[in-house]
Amino acid sequence: MRILGIDPGSRTTGIGIIENETLVHAENLKLGSGPMPERLGQIFQAITEIIRIHQPVVAAVETVFMNKNPQVTIKLGQARGAAISAAVNSGLMVHEYAPREVKQALVGRGGAAKTQVQHMARVLLKLREDVGEDASDALAVALCHHHTHQTNQRLPTGVRFR
Repeated sequence: MRILGIDPGSRTTGIGIIENETLVHAENLKLGSGPMPERLGQIFQAITEIIRIHQPVVAAVETVFMNKNPQVTIKLGQARGAAISAAVNSGLMVHEYAPREVKQALVGRGGAAKTQVQHMARVLLKLREDVGEDASDALAVALCHHHTHQTNQRLPTGVRFR
């Protein structure tokens, strides 16, 4: 199954696509510091184009965590909205995962350090080169969905993990 992982950000949005545990595409979408509506449009257009080119069948997006600065949280929420809208508009079902769930799925601890998650994403995908922090986070979200989906496939009918 080809999975689009998204790590939304208002300055850089991480995008990663995997098929099983193989890297298909990784990108750090640099948005700059222009007006927020323009950056949201960039997120929407870029994700729509990536979906058109790479044809994932499902999307996985990290949920927003509460930041100390409410303006940052609002901007992250807007970036998520643009990314999710692009995925839904392209016909993809979207699954959302909290940062703790992603950490648990990849490292085995919900409180794992961000660097541990990025390291495990590289190990699981057998990456030789660093794809960048945001793309690595997006790949981690995609891997989290992949592992959750695999677990659910093994469970009896009607029983679901998560």
